[in-house]
Amino acid sequence: MRSIERNDPRQYDELACEWWRPGGDFEILHWLAAARAALVPPAARPGAVLLDAGCGGGLLAPHVRGLGYRHVGVDLRRSGLAQAATHGVTPLAGDVTALPLATGCADVVVAGEILEHVTDLGATVAELSRVLRPGGLVVLDTVNDTALARLVIVTLGEWLGVAPPGIHDPALFVDPGVLTGEFARHGVRLWVRGVRPTTTGLLRWLGARAGRDAGAPLGRIVPTWSTAVLFQGRGTKALFQGRGTKTGAA
Repeated sequence: MRSIERNDPRQYDELACEWWRPGGDFEILHWLAAARAALVPPAARPGAVLLDAGCGGGLLAPHVRGLGYRHVGVDLRRSGLAQAATHGVTPLAGDVTALPLATGCADVVVAGEILEHVTDLGATVAELSRVLRPGGLVVLDTVNDTALARLVIVTLGEWLGVAPPGIHDPALFVDPGVLTGEFARHGVRLWVRGVRPTTTGLLRWLGARAGRDAGAPLGRIVPTWSTAVLFQGRGTKALFQGRGTKTGAA
């Protein structure tokens, strides 16, 4: 019998040793972090801030370190924040539905593998948009709300050991149409595309599961034609938003 419910954030305390363990339970999260970092441009101004919403153990840090941002990470679990701090992230304990940050403070907002874990998507999108400065960039990836995603991520993923048991609640998976609509309400025009892990990477990981250097990942994330399981999003907040306007231009 399960001791805690699906998607309970306390699981990340139990799995804290996995954040940076080569070939461990969070191996794919390293691939996803590298893929989302590839969508982040170098900082356009001194003192630019990159907000890493739901930063976990700070897996994004090595991939954005040379881009010129102050990397601020917000997460609920202090076990992850402690590890993020050792990798150069400025840690802040907080909830993504009520970010402890000033309006318009972030040049880039990154929300990687967090949206499928939040219980209030609208409030989360509102907060991510609020802290993003006009003209700023949002980058995200998440799990689609489809039967195929539930089969691949939950049923097969947990059976094969690709996803820790109970880490996801499929009821919280995210429809890309709903997500783009929520961002549009706050002046952010979002573009999405499907992504997937490389097949050879998955096979190497399942065959090894340990013993590889963190600098030599077993696989990577690549674009794909379908958004049915995993998808990335990239969007820009409108520079100007007229009174009563609910959508913005990229």
